[in-house]
Amino acid sequence: MAQTLAKERARSRVENGATLPLRQILPGDCVEAMKSLPSASVDMVFADPPYNLQLGGDLNRPDGSHVDAVTNDWDKFDSFSTYDAFTRAWLAEARRVLKPDGSLWVIGSYHNIFRVGAIVQDLGFWILNDIVWRKANPMPNFKGTRFTNAHETLIWAAMGEKAKYTFNYRAMKTLNDELQMRSDWVLPICSGQERIKKGGAKAHPTQKPESLLYRVMLATTNKGDVVLDPFFGTGTTGAVARRLGREWIGCEREESYRGIAAERIEMALPLDESALTTMQSGKAAPRVAFGTLVETGWISPGSKLTDKKRRLKATVRADGSLVSGKENGSIHRLGAALQGAPSCNGWTFWHIEHEGEMKPIDALRQLYLLATEP
Repeated sequence: MAQTLAKERARSRVENGATLPLRQILPGDCVEAMKSLPSASVDMVFADPPYNLQLGGDLNRPDGSHVDAVTNDWDKFDSFSTYDAFTRAWLAEARRVLKPDGSLWVIGSYHNIFRVGAIVQDLGFWILNDIVWRKANPMPNFKGTRFTNAHETLIWAAMGEKAKYTFNYRAMKTLNDELQMRSDWVLPICSGQERIKKGGAKAHPTQKPESLLYRVMLATTNKGDVVLDPFFGTGTTGAVARRLGREWIGCEREESYRGIAAERIEMALPLDESALTTMQSGKAAPRVAFGTLVETGWISPGSKLTDKKRRLKATVRADGSLVSGKENGSIHRLGAALQGAPSCNGWTFWHIEHEGEMKPIDALRQLYLLATEP
């Protein structure tokens, strides 16, 4: 098994006469690593760069316990100008390796995202959206001196004002229960079993949840596309890319992170072809879309759903749509179509086996709400 995965990971592709090292983590400085890649060779860059946090001392909870924060050397810069020069250097390389129809994603906090955004525009990128990732369970502000930092910002940009780019609008609408996906995403922070630990402590202080990368990749890449992550960390981008049938390349200077990432990606199981097929273009509170359960792992792509009497069956796909024979659609639309009914409440109609018994998928929605409530 391990040998098969190792062989699968060691793969390359020729782009513009040069070899593209797919499924590999390039060591060393990300700027130098990206210089080894051919120009116009990748479809998307997802970057989670150092935030250059200005913490102003240790953080402690009211009980005196220490709050984990980013105190690593890789997040320390002598000045804003030093940070800006570093940002400009890696963004310039990202622009060089992106295809003309490729796109850039950068995530950051208030410490750095405005500086990054200005440089993104200076280099000729065209910002398509700024996405607000609103954390369903943020860490409170223990000192009570500021608002709770409950969100981070993602910049999504194309190569230019008139550049073409991938946007799977239909898949995003299906993921969001047939409503147009908005630019504010409510997703939980990385915690529980997903949080990688080493020696009982967080392996990486800013590990991002797989659900976030899942949505980004499903929205703006296609099967087989190459995703480059210049700040690979513990490999969230690579793990999600493998699940969704995308190729990946990582850059990571920290040896310990590279080892964790490689092991994690080998454990990520790719989805089968039927689950990977996504919808093409063609209301209760608090509201949770069926797609949220899929991208957060509560219901896996490829899972089988049935009606209560097990007469009708459907398979869950990566974008939260269902397929049954030649019919496909959202949980509501497909349920109605298979019954020949004008409408259907898919939450109560469709059932799934969970913990040894058949339950309506609404039961898993309620469990998700309980697990992510502030």
